[in-house]
Amino acid sequence: MITLEQIEQLRAQVSGWRKEGQRIALVPTMGNLHVGHLKLVEHARQLADRVMVSIFVNPLQFGQGEDFDSYPRTLDEDSRKLEAYAADLLFAPTVSEVYPRPQAEQTKVEVPGLSSILCGQSRPGHFAGVATVVCKLFNMTQPDVAVFGEKDFQQLMVIRRMVEDLQIPVEIEGMATVREADGLAMSSRNGYLTSAERARAPTIFRVLNQTAEALLAGESDFPALQRSACSELESAGLRPDYYQIRRAQDLQPPNSTEKALVILAAAYLGNARLIDNKTVTIS
Repeated sequence: MITLEQIEQLRAQVSGWRKEGQRIALVPTMGNLHVGHLKLVEHARQLADRVMVSIFVNPLQFGQGEDFDSYPRTLDEDSRKLEAYAADLLFAPTVSEVYPRPQAEQTKVEVPGLSSILCGQSRPGHFAGVATVVCKLFNMTQPDVAVFGEKDFQQLMVIRRMVEDLQIPVEIEGMATVREADGLAMSSRNGYLTSAERARAPTIFRVLNQTAEALLAGESDFPALQRSACSELESAGLRPDYYQIRRAQDLQPPNSTEKALVILAAAYLGNARLIDNKTVTIS
């Protein structure tokens, strides 16, 4: 596996693959890789001849008081995992390589509407940071396809909208959330949980499933379902940030006849902010 830090070297390598007519996939990550990330790499291998993985903890998507400084950085271990999964290239740039100007002077990419609701309401500026770094990574790596996990459902929608609006020639591939045996969505931030908190964390997925079952049974009082779910999360010791039933295609509030829905949840547990979602198609 090739490991590079500089954009110039990266572009030279990608140019060589392009001349050979090879199809290229990118898996963008912030590192501290778990099985969920590695499943993305596996999936990318099915879609392309060459698989690149980026590891970059992006300061632009962390707000004041969030965990940028403490976010786990495990580059050596991540590199060994990627070798085992036959990644072709690891791109691990420094902050100054990605953002040569001060952040206050950095050109930003914003996706209006989608970026200001749900997680965007709780974390102002977060999705501008995500869209900006993903746009920059696409420009640096010029992949044919990029693979993202569906656990970050809103993020995936923001990226799809950005690619569509800016006419970026990259296919966006979403992959189903990878879960622990008890249903907890795999996340780097799960490492913040104590053993007692870890035992309570799967409540989120259990409650999502309960809401999905109610919707499939014909329940359409969405506010009541949301209130009930928040109460259950609180009873289990979690602090809900939001719990919302939305239209799957645009994350707007649904009407009672909507068929394609997504339930999205974010909750605090100890030092961790956990997110999860479940899509529901009503026949």
